[in-house]
Amino acid sequence: MPTEPSASRAGRMPRFERRVLLGSFVVALPGLFAACALAWLPWEASLRWAFLVAAAVATLLLARWQYRRVVFPLYTLSGLLEALRQGDYSLRGVQGGVLGDAIYDINALAERLQRERLEFEESSYLLGKTLAALDSAVFVFDEGRRLRLLNPAAQRLLDAERHRLFGLGAAELGLAPLLEGPSARLLTHVFPGRSGRFDIRHAALRSGGRGGQLLVVNDVGRVLREEERAAWQRLLRVLGHEVNNSLAPIQSMAGTLATLAARDPLPADWREDFRGGLELIGHRAEALGRFLSSYSKLARLPPPQPRVVELSALVAKLAKLEQRLPVIVEAGASMAVEADPDQLEQALINLLRNAVEASLPDGSVRLRWRREGERAVIEVEDDGPGPPPSENLFVPFFTTKPGGSGIGLALAQQIAEAHQGGVTLAAREGARGALARLWLPLPQAAAPLASLTRDA
Repeated sequence: MPTEPSASRAGRMPRFERRVLLGSFVVALPGLFAACALAWLPWEASLRWAFLVAAAVATLLLARWQYRRVVFPLYTLSGLLEALRQGDYSLRGVQGGVLGDAIYDINALAERLQRERLEFEESSYLLGKTLAALDSAVFVFDEGRRLRLLNPAAQRLLDAERHRLFGLGAAELGLAPLLEGPSARLLTHVFPGRSGRFDIRHAALRSGGRGGQLLVVNDVGRVLREEERAAWQRLLRVLGHEVNNSLAPIQSMAGTLATLAARDPLPADWREDFRGGLELIGHRAEALGRFLSSYSKLARLPPPQPRVVELSALVAKLAKLEQRLPVIVEAGASMAVEADPDQLEQALINLLRNAVEASLPDGSVRLRWRREGERAVIEVEDDGPGPPPSENLFVPFFTTKPGGSGIGLALAQQIAEAHQGGVTLAAREGARGALARLWLPLPQAAAPLASLTRDA
């Protein structure tokens, strides 16, 4: 950074001005001297003219000397300003010269412009890299709706080379309808490079005193397809595992029975072998039927029919239904929610059953409810081993329990989400076991009551 000039601008006359004033006085000295000499000394005519010529020559020489002293520093100043105008911010002037104050200001301006140019180039580079990494297509149009900027995703969407797209109008590119209407909407559209369902967003821009428009196109169909594909893959892995668990012993036992039936004569205990094999086949077929029935139950969950449900009465009823372990009910404040009582009861039964089965034979299970802001939270806490470390806990048919159907958590989550709520299952903090939380939004009329309770 340039240092402050040593002379105060308000304290005394700047050096350059003193230099100009002193030089002008020196240039005037020969003329003043000649005028005084001619006025007071009795010179002859020839001497008078010789003296006048000498004074004129001296004045011209001093004027030339003064011209160089004044103009050359201005040339330096003009060169620095020209460099700034051309965008060259690397030149600096010597601050100790006659134009020290002006050189100081120009040096400070050059450093500031150089710093701002570096920041602008870094920002432009970062913006370019960001736009290139985006999956969303970004278009920028000027006030005449001519394309001025697009990223690689936009180029792929239009399926054309960049230099052929710049300068084309939105109508020529087929994008004019997307710039009309609401600023954010979903629609199905056909682009040269892709077709599907897209999220369309546009906004007004202003640069250099001129207007423009920004258009962002996001292929939500592709994202949804990828998520759907991943969900189906997880579901099919679980379905395949469960079906194979039933078909493998059925196939093995059928082969064993076929080999036994082919023996001649039949062994003495063939009836017991056949009876046991058929019982095993029937048992596995029944298990597979229950599995498919569970799938139908999950797939055909009807829309909820909400009405007012008092949580204290519902939780007390659920605690009495479980006979394998005593369920401790931690009573809370009286609270009512709007929900389908049958579906909510089924969701909580599934959470309670999982907790009891994890706590057997000598653990305990606790049920409680409370208000959290604008929602009611019901918690089921157990002393079992805790949930397994898996991301598939709420995937239908995923289970780690022998003989489990794998729909309990999935059904509870589906019911809660149908009521605009949710379900979580996590390990307890600082203790052994799991904590399942089901939350539902409180009715609108209960919101003021919640705020009064907090204030109290």
